[in-house]
Amino acid sequence: MARLKNFYFKELREKLKGKFELKNIFEVPKLEKIVVNIGVGEATVDSKKINSAIEDLALITGQKPQKTQAKKSIAGFKLRKGLTIGCKVTLRKNRMYEFLDRLIYIALPRVRDFKGLSKKSFDGNGNYSIGIKEQIIFPEINYDKIDKIRGMDICIVTSTCNEDQAYELLKGFNLPFKN
Repeated sequence: MARLKNFYFKELREKLKGKFELKNIFEVPKLEKIVVNIGVGEATVDSKKINSAIEDLALITGQKPQKTQAKKSIAGFKLRKGLTIGCKVTLRKNRMYEFLDRLIYIALPRVRDFKGLSKKSFDGNGNYSIGIKEQIIFPEINYDKIDKIRGMDICIVTSTCNEDQAYELLKGFNLPFKN
C-alpha cells in the first residue's frame, strides 16, 4: 500500500472527522483522482513533437498517456479540429497516492525559487490545480535526453465541494502552501 494512502486511512481521516465534526467516516473528504496534462503547442507544426511529451508523461506517472485532440479549428493558431495537441493521464487509487508522494517530497522541493503553493488555486468545488513550468523536476526524467523543457498542469480532485475541507485535506498530506 502507498505510504500516503496508509497515512490517510490510519491518521488523517480521523483528524479531519474530528475537526469538521462529521458524524460519519464516509463524509470525510478524500482524494478521488489526479489528472496530469501536458499541452504541446508545437504539435500543430510538427506532429512528431507529441511523442516526446507522451514518453515524458509516461515516465513521470507510470501510466500510458491518452492523446488529446483540438475541439475546434482556430485559424490564428493554425489549429484544425481533431489535431493532436497534448496528452493527459488520470491517476486513481495507489498510483494517485504514489504520484502525490513523489510530487510533494521529491519534485516540488527541486523547483527553482519555490516559495510554496498558492491557496487561490482552488476552483470553488474543492479541486486544486498546480502549474509546473519544467518536467525536469521529476527524477525519472533524464536531463540529457529531453528535446525541450515543457510545463504541465496537475489537477487534484477531491470528494468535497467545500474549499476549506479540501484545503485541510491537502494540508494534511503536507502539500507546501504559502503562509
